[in-house]
Amino acid sequence: MNICGYYPESINEGEGLRASIFVSGCRHFCKGCFSPATWNFNYGDPFTKEREAEIINDIKNNPLLSGVTILGGDPFFSASEVSAFIDRLVQEVGPISIWIYSGYTYEELIEQTDSPEYELLRRCQVLVDGRFVEKLRDPSLLYCGSSNQRLIDIQQSLSHGEIKLWKPTYSF
Repeated sequence: MNICGYYPESINEGEGLRASIFVSGCRHFCKGCFSPATWNFNYGDPFTKEREAEIINDIKNNPLLSGVTILGGDPFFSASEVSAFIDRLVQEVGPISIWIYSGYTYEELIEQTDSPEYELLRRCQVLVDGRFVEKLRDPSLLYCGSSNQRLIDIQQSLSHGEIKLWKPTYSF
């Protein structure tokens, strides 16, 4: 797995101050994608154990962080590797809010409960789902690029058996 970006502090990819990790590789090929270079699975740098440890150390030593956001590309195309990273992160940092972006919908990700994609989903708290649709682009949306995308509270949705949308903690 490669990563094509890492921001130790960002306010653009989820609520609060978050570390953001961009995973290389995507097969959705959304027209108007803000970063088509991320479609290439070889773009960026290898996510070595050393780089992983550096990022975990950054996160561990930043008491201002609200959580971590994983996006790309689409991290679900590297679901097993991203899950392993999250497991190591939680082991070393403790419970932490994980947001994840995907061109897949929630419904697609829960179809097979024995899949690596489902395993990755269940490790996260919020899913920003759905492919970017250029005709539905709306820069006024909170944490989404197009109006078809949703912010889903994963744990509530899984426990209730129906989609529960995420509700902001802060008022804007």
